Amino acid sequence: MDWLSIIPFVVVILVAVKTKLVIPGLTAGLLTASFIHKPGLISGLEQFYQFIMSGLKDESNIKIIIFLYMFTGLIGMMKYTGGIKGFVQTASSKINSKRGALFLTWLSTLGTFSAPSFRIVTVAPIMKALLKKVKMTPQELGFVIETTATPVIVLIPIATAFVGYMSSVVDLSLKGQGLEGDGYRLFLESIPYNFFSISIIIIGFYLSFFHHNKKPATDAGNLEKEIDDKWEDCHPVVSKDLPAKPMNLLVPLSGVILLTLFLTYWNGYEKGFTGIIEAFIEADVLDAMVFALLTTVLLTFVFYLFQKFTLKNLVTFFIEGGNDMMAVIVLLTVVWGLASSAETLGFSTFVTQNLNWIPVLFVPPVLFLVGSFVSYFIGSSWGTWGILMPLGISLGATTGTSLPLVIGAVFASGTFGAFSSPLSDNTNTIAKILKLNTMTYATFKLKPALIGAAVSAIGYFVISFII
Repeated sequence: MDWLSIIPFVVVILVAVKTKLVIPGLTAGLLTASFIHKPGLISGLEQFYQFIMSGLKDESNIKIIIFLYMFTGLIGMMKYTGGIKGFVQTASSKINSKRGALFLTWLSTLGTFSAPSFRIVTVAPIMKALLKKVKMTPQELGFVIETTATPVIVLIPIATAFVGYMSSVVDLSLKGQGLEGDGYRLFLESIPYNFFSISIIIIGFYLSFFHHNKKPATDAGNLEKEIDDKWEDCHPVVSKDLPAKPMNLLVPLSGVILLTLFLTYWNGYEKGFTGIIEAFIEADVLDAMVFALLTTVLLTFVFYLFQKFTLKNLVTFFIEGGNDMMAVIVLLTVVWGLASSAETLGFSTFVTQNLNWIPVLFVPPVLFLVGSFVSYFIGSSWGTWGILMPLGISLGATTGTSLPLVIGAVFASGTFGAFSSPLSDNTNTIAKILKLNTMTYATFKLKPALIGAAVSAIGYFVISFII
C-alpha cells in the first residue's frame, strides 16, 4: 500500500500546473491523501481536517505565521506613514548617472532584503524615476532589479520572510523520513549549492556594469512610445496622497535587522556558546527573529505616534498589511498538512524500497530540472519547495546523496520559477511598475534564466561526481 503515498504528490503537480494555482493543487493533493487513508466521505473529510490541524499545532509553525503576519503588517505601516515613498523620493533625487543608479540598486539590498515583494516596490519606483538617466531598456532594468530580489534573498540566512519557511520545510521533510537533523543548520549548509541563484546573480551583475545595450530604450516591449519616468502612483506604496518620510522606512528596518542579529547571538550565548559564529549557528533563530520583530513593531507604533499619526490608522494599516500575507499562510497550512499526510501514508518507505536504484549523480540535477519545470508553470517558489522537498530529502537519504546538496537543488528550482515565470508575483509587480507587457517581459527574462538553469544542472552533476 506504500505506493499509494506517491499519488497525492502526482495530483498536486497535475492540478497546480493545469490551474496555474498552487493552493488548489496542494489542497487537491491533501484531499487525495485523506481519502486514501480513510476512504469514507465523512471519515476522509475528518482526516483532511486532522492533517490541517497537525501543522497548526506545531509551535514552530505558529511562530512562522506570527512572523510573516507581523512583518507584512510593519510594511503596511511603512507605506501609510510615507516611509517607502520618502525613500524613493530621496534616493531618486540624489542619483545622476547610470552607474550610480545601478550601484544603488545593488547596495540597497543591504536594507531591503527582508522580502522580494518589499524590495521590488522599494527599488523599482526609484529606477523608474531614473529611466531617462539610466539609458537601459525597461526590460533590462526589471531584470537587474529581480536578480537582486528572490535570488539574493534565498541566500540570506537571517531576518527575511523566507528563512523561517525554508527551515520549516526542511525540518518537516526530515521528520517525515524519521531522520535526525536541524532544519536551519541544513538550510545554512545548502546555501552554497543554490546554483541557480548564484548563476543568475552573476548574470545580473554583468548586465548591470559590463553590458552595453545597442538598441534604443523604447525597443524593449514598453507599452509607451516615450519612456515614462513618472514614479508617483506607479504603485500604491508611492501614491501622491502619501507623505514622504524616508526615516519611517529606515528606522524600523534598521531596528529589525540589528535586533535580530543581537538577539540571535544572545540566544546562542545564553546556551553557553561564546564565539560569535558558534553562537549564531547554535541559536534558535526563529525565536530570535519573532522576538526582534515583535519588539520592533511595538517601538515603531510609538515612533509613528510621536509623529502625530493616529493610532486607529496605524492599527488599520498594520492589519491590512498583515492580511496581504493570508494567501501565503493558507499555503503554509496546506503544505504542513501534506507533509503530515506523506508521513502517515508511508511515503518515505515507498521511496526507500523502490527508488534506491537511482544513481547518486543524477539525483540533484534531476530534482533541479523537475522542480524548475513545476515552479515555472505554477510561478511559486514556496509552493515548489513544499511539493518537492519531502521527495528530495527522501531520495537523498535513500541514495546516500548529500542532503545539503539535495536541499540546495530544490531551493534553486523554486527560485527559477519565482524569477522567470510569467505567473510569478515578482514578474507581474515589476511589469506593472515599469509599464511592461507581462508576457513580453517574462519571455525576455527566460533566455538568461535558461542559461542559469543549464549552468546549474551541469553544476549539480559535476559536484555530485566530486562529492
